[in-house]
Formats: sequence, structure tokens, C-alpha cells
Amino acid sequence: MTIKLGIPSKGRLMEKTFDWFGERGVSMSRTGSDREYAGAVEGVEGVQLVLLSAGEIPRELAAGRIHLGVTGQDLIREKLANWSARVEELAELGFGHADLIIGVPSAWVDVDTLDDLDAASAAFRSAHGFRLRIATKYHRLIRDYLREHGVADYQLVDSQGATEGTVKNLTAEAIADITSTGETLRANHLKILKEEPVLRSQATLFRSRVAEVDAAGQFALTTLKTKLGV
Repeated sequence: MTIKLGIPSKGRLMEKTFDWFGERGVSMSRTGSDREYAGAVEGVEGVQLVLLSAGEIPRELAAGRIHLGVTGQDLIREKLANWSARVEELAELGFGHADLIIGVPSAWVDVDTLDDLDAASAAFRSAHGFRLRIATKYHRLIRDYLREHGVADYQLVDSQGATEGTVKNLTAEAIADITSTGETLRANHLKILKEEPVLRSQATLFRSRVAEVDAAGQFALTTLKTKLGV
């Protein structure tokens, strides 16, 4: 059996993943054109490279269709319920850093903390007759986080495009999104609540707990993990 390793299919995440493996003696490359999702692995036998979008990798790991995968911790935790029972975190790769944060309009001078947001949400519903809207792509993580911190009077609205623009476009009152530098938030006149981020995420190598492995596959997996130092 061949061990299938899922890697982001394009951009800096793919390049930095290739570099990380290469520094540990496992050379990976994309074969064919940019439109072809094929790749090659050198330096360890029995490993097949599978190029996928970062958002697809959690699903493929959880389904057991790939054995290993590199993706963001935010995507694993958002897309997989009870994620730690389905995948194992093997190594943080030290790049792809981003924080999942809650942002509110900078003009809200009296809203700086989650307690302030809770009070503002109650006042908003009283004044407008509907719950304060928070635009996000991270419904599971944000819902759990707000429940843990006692924020109740809100509704999550799905954001498919640029989340930071939803407040300006009047489709939400606040946002919850990934940010690296905060520049886009500031450009859209938003500020981050003072608490620690909902999640500090980075690119991480995960192993599927459900993918089938025979003796040959286990040997390849062990060899690869030894070479990578994980």
C-alpha cells in the first residue's frame, strides 16, 4: 500500500510545505502544468503526493482517503467535529500563521472586550428588534467560543467573500475572521477585541486516525515520520 500525503495545491502554502519537507530530506515537486494536480516524492519509498486545496484536506483525512495532510489548524477544528478523534497532529510547520479574531467597528468606542460585546448585543436587539449579526466562515469555532464566554444575543451570518467588507456593506455589525497582520481590518475601520484570539493557527502536518494501513504502508509511514523527526 502507498501512503497518500495531501499537500496544498498552490501558492505560498504549497511552496513553503515543499521547502519544509525538502529541508528534512524529502523532496517534493509538482509535475505537469499548473492545472494538473499531480506530484512526485523523492527521498522515501511508498509515499504518493496528492495535491488538494487546503480546505479539502481535513475532509479527506477524516474520510481516510489520505493518510497524512498539511493544512491549517483553523480548518481542521472548524470542519471536523470532535477533530482529535479523527486526526492526530504530528508537527507544527512554523509558517502559515494566522489568528482567528472577532472584530467590531472602530467607532464602537465602548466595545473592547467580550463583556462589552455581550452588552452591546443586548442593546442592539432591544433597539432594532433583531440580533446583532457577526459575519464569518468559522461557524463552529465562533459559536463555541462565544458560548464559553457568555455572549448570547447574536446571530452568525455566512460570509463567502471578503468578510471584512460586510460591516461596510451593512450585511453584518461585526466579523470573525482569520488575520495575519490586521492591516485589512484597519483598512475597513475595524478593531480586534482585547481578549486572546479565538485560535492561533499555523500550517500543521496531520495524520488520519481512520485511514487503512497495511504492513508495507506502515513501514513507509514509519520511515517518513523518522526522516521528518515527527
